[in-house]
Amino acid sequence: MILEERRYTLVPGGISQYIAQYGALGRESQERHLGKMVGCFQSEVGELNQLIFLWRYESMADRETRRAALMADARFAEFRKSVRALLVQQKNCILNAVVFPEATP
Repeated sequence: MILEERRYTLVPGGISQYIAQYGALGRESQERHLGKMVGCFQSEVGELNQLIFLWRYESMADRETRRAALMADARFAEFRKSVRALLVQQKNCILNAVVFPEATP
């Protein structure tokens, strides 16, 4: 299993506009292709004006297949176009699950 962290830095005051557009145009398409979101978080301390989305995939191949379908979705393309002016920076991070060895007594 892997998690993908997608971190978006928005223009100051842009989070509410982004969330409104996401609810109206983006979320349904995204969850239809990617599955249920692990979570969406807003930065409170440190770098501000950030939204952090977490998505779960079984593997990199699973991610690649799902994201290709999402990028081909016309409604999601409409969402991306609607928020483009709000984005300052985007960072993605793939997190691999750590498997701990069993402790021996």
